[in-house]
Amino acid sequence: MLLRVYRLTDRTGLLLIKSSIALGDWLLEGTGAARRAVARAGGGLLSLLLTLLVLLLGGVQLLLTGVIRLLRALLRGGRALLAVVGRVMGYAFSGAKVVATAGAGTVRPATSSDAIASPARRRSRRGSMVLSPDEDVRVKVAPDPLKIQNRRLSVLVLVLGAVVIGAVLWATDPSRTTDNRPLAVVPAGAGSSLILGETPVPTQENAVISLATPFPTATPQPLALRAGGTIAYTVRERGQTDIHAVGVGSTAPLRLLNDVADERDPAWSADGSRLAYASRQDGNWEIYVYDLASQATSRITFDLSFQANPTWSNDGLWLAYESYQGNNLDVYAVPLDGSDAPVRITDHESPDFSPAWSPDGRRIAFVSWRDGNQDIYIFDLDSLETFNLTATPTRQEDYPAWSADGSRIAFSAVDAGREKVFVQSAITVEPAQVMGLGRTPSWSPDGSALTYMVDADDRSQTYIYAVPYNRAGSVPAEVVSVLYGATAPVWSAQPLPPALINSGGLELAVREPLFVEQWQTYEVDAPYRLTGLPNVQVSQSELQNQVYLSDRVNDSYNALRTRLAEVTGVDFLGRLEDAYWTLERLPEPGEERRNWHMTGRAFSIARAGILGFPAPMEIVREDSDIQTLWRVYVRVAEEAQDGQFGEPLRRMPWDFLSRTGGDVQAYNEGGRLKARFPVGYYVDLTQLVLDYGWERYPAGADWRANTNSINYWLFYKPEGLTWCAGMLELHTAGQLVNFNCTPGA
Repeated sequence: MLLRVYRLTDRTGLLLIKSSIALGDWLLEGTGAARRAVARAGGGLLSLLLTLLVLLLGGVQLLLTGVIRLLRALLRGGRALLAVVGRVMGYAFSGAKVVATAGAGTVRPATSSDAIASPARRRSRRGSMVLSPDEDVRVKVAPDPLKIQNRRLSVLVLVLGAVVIGAVLWATDPSRTTDNRPLAVVPAGAGSSLILGETPVPTQENAVISLATPFPTATPQPLALRAGGTIAYTVRERGQTDIHAVGVGSTAPLRLLNDVADERDPAWSADGSRLAYASRQDGNWEIYVYDLASQATSRITFDLSFQANPTWSNDGLWLAYESYQGNNLDVYAVPLDGSDAPVRITDHESPDFSPAWSPDGRRIAFVSWRDGNQDIYIFDLDSLETFNLTATPTRQEDYPAWSADGSRIAFSAVDAGREKVFVQSAITVEPAQVMGLGRTPSWSPDGSALTYMVDADDRSQTYIYAVPYNRAGSVPAEVVSVLYGATAPVWSAQPLPPALINSGGLELAVREPLFVEQWQTYEVDAPYRLTGLPNVQVSQSELQNQVYLSDRVNDSYNALRTRLAEVTGVDFLGRLEDAYWTLERLPEPGEERRNWHMTGRAFSIARAGILGFPAPMEIVREDSDIQTLWRVYVRVAEEAQDGQFGEPLRRMPWDFLSRTGGDVQAYNEGGRLKARFPVGYYVDLTQLVLDYGWERYPAGADWRANTNSINYWLFYKPEGLTWCAGMLELHTAGQLVNFNCTPGA
């Protein structure tokens, strides 16, 4: 047994020694190749890297040499121990003698043939001798040739390493360069006076020092943006809307569509190659599809009625959308190839709109007023059943969006005075989860994140944010900042085509500004004057029924009036309730003493416009956490109620008259929502007012009890001025003594 262990140990040691020799030869060859590469590099960063490689190879070789020496020492110790153990066991148990072979360096037990062999024969066995218990063992060990070879190899590597280091230092020494140009320092402004072969001395004033550029460190991409792809959204500029897009991770949005007519409601196909949208580029609202690769547009619907808000089926063969037919808004679906007529999906007396097709293709979410408030419903295409998903009587949800796996729906709604983004299960009954402040959400293609819009408090811009879904501690990441009021982001997995990116996108089709304000300044008294509004009547005026505004804002009013008449067929702003007030006019109870009408920068539409059936205008209440604002919709002319002007209402108007009908709650709340949607087409006057630089005036704190402070009729144009500054444009400081207005106030 011991003999087998001995032989195995001996052979293993020999194998390790031979392997180390082969590895050493390979390292020597690598060292030589590295040395030659260093010589060819001639200095610089490459020489430094090759030098480090040579030193690393040398270090590895020295380490292996040490390991080999350790193994050899252990092998020799093992052999000696084996000999001693064998000798002891031979005497103690079998009486066998131990034979030590000096030449071969092995130990074996003596046999009977050794005992009878003659002395000459014993001496002739290549140095073998049989030991007796009383004989001294004297073994002369010859020098190991492998040990000598390893030592020589180590010395050679060290010498080569020293030579390589010296060569690198010599090659990279700046003092020995023969280049006639300065290497690192170039005097700014040096021209023909620069002497070749002479390195100019840099000074603090004229030297430009070329430093080595460090390797850039990659900035970790926010978790919410790692899905990549493209986000399309709608932007309103110069009175019309276009569709823009931005690559996730890019800060350079581009305009995809730029017809002079409105384009909105973008929706990506599942593969991201096509974008469906709504537009009135052919005169009325229809559904179109834009192919990104060919940049071609196809019209999908052909109906004089209103069509908008398209959504794709999962196979890309159908589009669902909202359509206003028979004085009611419902959800329809149409095949893209035009093989069949549109199919009606919902049929209810209350408006159904904002459809969203599920990823499995068997469900359609939509918004409806079926239960008396604005909720999100789901229609099952298999069972043909509809159920109310949100069922919240105090919250008006909108903009449903399916997650990638079809298990959840994101939406936005005003809650506690702030517009928020929610996520709710589409399968199980559970409360909605608040994701953050924002509106019009959309899922990332892989369902890992949500994107939505957030308006800056100062209304300077709108931010597109993305936030990881269902990850504790995650914070929203800004995708890009865009023009204020941008909305409806939709996320595709596909990047924009390189040709489209390189083009920079389309230009704004509306080249001319909506208006040009002109005025004249005066050196006597106040710097500006009042200007009459032509052919405008007013209900209340102290100036012989003549209507005036400041010369600083009258042009924008006239342009607004003209535009509203064009899109409604009615000269709605040809008759006002109020415009400029004289200083002597006292406000009604509830009206502010410092009234903007006195600055010539405000006008009031006729309050009685809410009366009648149908009423000339409808008012929608919009609350925030600090104030109440109103959105005014003007009904288009009756002869234009065929879809060519305006669009149907999606938000329930406020019923001011209900506060006088005996309803105690309506009286205390200043009114209530109307019970039914007004039929017909309307134009958003408030949006046009904002387009032309005017602003709506917030309701007073007591508007529920005081009708004079409701202010849905009042619009003004401060342009950053305080009330006193606006007054001093038309009046002298002496005239404003009673108002405590002085120059600079």
